[in-house]
Amino acid sequence: MLRDRKGLLAVAVAVTVAAIASVATSSSTAKTSDHRGGTLKLLAKAAGGTLDPQVNYTLQYWQLYQATYDGLLAFKKAGGGAAFEVVPDLASGYKLSNGGKTWTFTLRKGIKFSNGQAVTVNDVVASFKRIFKVKSPTAGGFYSGIVGAASCLKTPATCTLKGGISANAASNTVTINLTAPDPEFKFKLAVPHASILPASAPPNDAGTKPIPSTGTYYFASYNPTKQLVMKRNPYFKEWSKDAQPAGNPDQITQSFGLTVESQITAIENGQADWTLEAPPADRLNELGTKYASQTHVETLTAFWYAPMNTNLAPFNKLKARQAVNYAIDRNALVKIFGGPKLAVPSCQVLPPAFPGYKAYCPYTKNPGTTWSAPDVAKAKRLVQESGTKGAKVVVISPDDEVQKAVGVYLQSVLNQIGYKATAKTISGNIAFTYVQNTKNKVQINVQQWYQDYPAASDFLHILFGCESFHPGSDSSINIAGFCDKKINAEMHKALTLEQTDFPGANGLWSKIDRQVTDASPMATLFTPRHIDFVSKRVGNFTFSKQFYWLVAQSWVQ
Repeated sequence: MLRDRKGLLAVAVAVTVAAIASVATSSSTAKTSDHRGGTLKLLAKAAGGTLDPQVNYTLQYWQLYQATYDGLLAFKKAGGGAAFEVVPDLASGYKLSNGGKTWTFTLRKGIKFSNGQAVTVNDVVASFKRIFKVKSPTAGGFYSGIVGAASCLKTPATCTLKGGISANAASNTVTINLTAPDPEFKFKLAVPHASILPASAPPNDAGTKPIPSTGTYYFASYNPTKQLVMKRNPYFKEWSKDAQPAGNPDQITQSFGLTVESQITAIENGQADWTLEAPPADRLNELGTKYASQTHVETLTAFWYAPMNTNLAPFNKLKARQAVNYAIDRNALVKIFGGPKLAVPSCQVLPPAFPGYKAYCPYTKNPGTTWSAPDVAKAKRLVQESGTKGAKVVVISPDDEVQKAVGVYLQSVLNQIGYKATAKTISGNIAFTYVQNTKNKVQINVQQWYQDYPAASDFLHILFGCESFHPGSDSSINIAGFCDKKINAEMHKALTLEQTDFPGANGLWSKIDRQVTDASPMATLFTPRHIDFVSKRVGNFTFSKQFYWLVAQSWVQ
């Protein structure tokens, strides 16, 4: 997902980074029954935009949705790779029929929303229709395979999903019909965009107004300029420890507005418990030594990249896009992020140790499997050959320190190879939607992508598939506007192959990864690692590879 996650600003001394990177990341196994209560205080430089779970597409709030909203299915609330396992949630189970095209779910009884209203099969049906009505960012990617979705994508306001979803109140079941078998559908049902909401939820983006939830917490209030408050759901009773375990803090808040430096100091002093932002480089030494037991480092299945608008000059020319790829010194970007212990140079879409990954790097002085050095001379030749030399280019980035620094670096690279580039920063609160909308004519920008679920399509098809490009919309995840019909056909071939041969499909995804990389709708920068710095009073820290720190499972002393 496009998760608004910040990195590190400037080079850290090797001994400091090594100290942090060596911190143990195991979670506590102590009993939680005696640790409930108190307020867990989270910090972020800025709010994460809309609070609507079917619209928001940031790690900032997807992380919090794990304790507030539920789907028919859920990713297991567990540490490490176990978090990729899908388990029953609001549904007690499901069965497949019709060759894998029909999914029938049995809804659990007795579950209520935070407003006291019972969850019914009608809420489930309404929630799936709402995905299209609110123009969810993944409506055309994740849920387009539902019967009737094509019509809903064309006219969202009147979406009925006719033939695609039905409810049987007598048997307490919901049936979803697909146009073709989809082995990834269980993953798609476990992400927040498939949250089950009251049928009365507005048919448009709810924005700052919280929607009642089923989880152990509900959003009590939201002021994007000040604070987000989560409180215990008075109607919650644990139905599945795997899907939705009871939380520990009585209240969880996320406050906005402090500088990153001030946030780190507040955590050190016990005035706050965690920050969304990564620590500045000048604070790494103290975190790696004095606060080592409070610092957790994890390798991520993600990549930082710079999408280039393939429908707008100068990057509507292949050679212009390839030139940018050749010119970038990825080691310099790794240094901006915090050093080689916290990031690794990359040229391709899929990250290491991910389904379909096969090392590939054509954009380097020594093309092969790994990046070695930039080839600026070749980049300049390509700019000349593309006929775009001298073109004006604006690099857009969010205004946090690291992404701003990356944007300024890209500006220098573009100027170096023959363009007239400037850098522009935008508030992190609006940058996500701004760069997606073609009306804003963004040529190149700084982005990151963190997996929605463990499948190659979640990077390649979602980011660069034709179905993910929606001109004029704030929900167009294919920011590059890349639509190559031949490559898109290969993507659909791989998706179909997954139905019978997942390993074979991953082999095909490896080829598609190369094809997309060669087409260069983006410049991949590096794959990151992630730092969580928590206060001394936080216990039972558990890191999920799917949704990161499981905040509700920690306690405060």
